[in-house]
Amino acid sequence: MTLRLALLSALLGPALAGTACTGSSAAKSAGAGDGAAQPMAATPAPAPAASSDPDQAVAGNGVPAGFVGRTDEAGSPLSGAKYTAAAGGTWDVRTGPAHILYSPSLAGHTNYTVEAKIDQVEAPHHPEAYGVFIGGQQLDGAGQQYTYFLVRGDGMYAVKVRKGDDARTVVPFTASPAVPKADATGHASYTLRVVVTADKAQFYVNDQLVTAVNKTAAPTDGIAGLRINHNLHVIVTPATLK
Repeated sequence: MTLRLALLSALLGPALAGTACTGSSAAKSAGAGDGAAQPMAATPAPAPAASSDPDQAVAGNGVPAGFVGRTDEAGSPLSGAKYTAAAGGTWDVRTGPAHILYSPSLAGHTNYTVEAKIDQVEAPHHPEAYGVFIGGQQLDGAGQQYTYFLVRGDGMYAVKVRKGDDARTVVPFTASPAVPKADATGHASYTLRVVVTADKAQFYVNDQLVTAVNKTAAPTDGIAGLRINHNLHVIVTPATLK
């Protein structure tokens, strides 16, 4: 009997060991959480070694002359973004890494309006956000700070504040009839406007007010520009300030 048990143990041991659970680290979210979450598959696939949604390879040329860009991740070069001059003073943009784009001279204080137009040309792998930012401070250093107003092709908008490497949600992604969903071809068009007054910032999509926040909740004084998440193909009109 002892010999029989020993033989069974030797045969079944490797098989039982193969059923043990192993842990895996969570995939790093891209674009500071600005992309829509994907539904979980019924049978989860093995976790990838790095990000589950890595930046797509783009034969980029960096940002346009006279502008400054900064990627979310220090290891993601701006050369991964491709800006091509298009009709009417617009840019055809392919990313590449999530980043901001700005001119240091475009800065607003106390009362001002920032506006930009962004057309999504084709649907990304899953909804990715893009929009404008205001209140930019120390954008070339570790203490970077700005408030950003985003839309996505799934018909949602949000307001967030970036400070250093952290992103704080002021208004979570919210559906609105003012934010049309992309059509069957993946195209969507948004005119974004932020109106800053003495005590608040108001956020508009296609001339419709979607939300407003008190200045105590989000910085508003500083540089303004564009915010574009990764793995996108969009046509943008440079941000203007008045």
